Amino acid sequence: MELDFWFLFLFGGGEFVVVKEGMGLGARHDVGDVGVDTVKARRLRLSLDIDATCRLNLPFFQQRLFTGALGLSGPRATDHRFVSVAPRATPVSGNLYTMRGEMSSAPAVVDATSPYEEFARANWAALRATTPLPLSEPQLRPLVGLNEKMSLDEVADIYLPLSRLLNLHVAATRTLHDATDTFLGSVSRRTPYVIGIAGSVAVGKSTTARVLQALLSRWPSHPTVALVTTDGFLWPRAVLEERGLGARKGFPESYDLRRLVTFLSEVKAGVPDVAAPVYSHLAYDIVPGEEQTVGEPDIVIVEGLNVLQGGAARGAGRSLFVSDFFDFSIYVDAAEADIEQWYVERFLALRDTVFRSPSSYFHRYAALTQDEAMATARRLWETINLVNLRDNVEPTRDRARLILEKGRDHAVRRVRLRRL
Repeated sequence: MELDFWFLFLFGGGEFVVVKEGMGLGARHDVGDVGVDTVKARRLRLSLDIDATCRLNLPFFQQRLFTGALGLSGPRATDHRFVSVAPRATPVSGNLYTMRGEMSSAPAVVDATSPYEEFARANWAALRATTPLPLSEPQLRPLVGLNEKMSLDEVADIYLPLSRLLNLHVAATRTLHDATDTFLGSVSRRTPYVIGIAGSVAVGKSTTARVLQALLSRWPSHPTVALVTTDGFLWPRAVLEERGLGARKGFPESYDLRRLVTFLSEVKAGVPDVAAPVYSHLAYDIVPGEEQTVGEPDIVIVEGLNVLQGGAARGAGRSLFVSDFFDFSIYVDAAEADIEQWYVERFLALRDTVFRSPSSYFHRYAALTQDEAMATARRLWETINLVNLRDNVEPTRDRARLILEKGRDHAVRRVRLRRL
């Protein structure tokens, strides 16, 4: 009997789990020391011959086998490599098979026509290498948004490998700057490495930014990491209402783009103590006279809806884009239906907390019933945020260097990294 396609997980010590498409997760079996050498390369390759007996168990994880990349969670999730196999299997009795075949690793989902290299969660997690986890559960909790979910496993699997990648990029960029200084025979001011994070309302940009800030600041070579949101560069509410843009907050025309570009230009030029305006979500407005001062950090993270959009600010006879100042960019992605659900859940959570404050701009929503609140949230999503997502935010996704694709449970399922 020849089986068309299998998913196989190879564990340390030769333990493996095998899954047939359309059936389910198989039993674990110890096949001894298979003598696989781990080769550090752009694409890990390994091959081995296996002669083992496997009993298939049904129907665990059956519904997840048609994606082409099955993730595995648990205490040993970081120990495995994802491999695919199409062996010959001889039935012994019932669902017991003897397997023989050659197996080769598939550390990434490869599409030769795409500018991105795609990684299933397990493959990406393996790129953490030996990077230690510097956060505890109490340290993680304040970084996570109101209605979002993030575990230490998520940090270890997704954000530690990303922080390692960014650490390598920061070091490489500094080396290039030093080479230029050597060529010019001069010493220039060290400028911050700037990271842009984009994505829809309610998709988890702010949590991603805060977690990365916490992780990157724990690398010894760049301990100072500043985080700036583009909310502070929205026009004041009075200006938006005067221009008829009160219902267009978050759209490209609602930002003081010239001020944002000037801010980034000064940061990138190494100007000390650059000021950014501060936005209050409670007042739903810019806070008059209040500023965030960005000194001379090693890294600056800029988070917002609009950071990858193509609108240009003109100055000194030239056009500048916000993304011109980024050394690295990240887009947090998810299905529209999932983002809508998260938006509604967040609205309901705010109704029961922040909106109850008399100082809240949305205090009027605190008295809504559950049904009224859900209807209001869906109306705001469909008439404002979904329109902005489709017209302005999502079209910028493929400008990002890296894309995090989240599932309904907020966990990142796939990572796409642009090939250099």
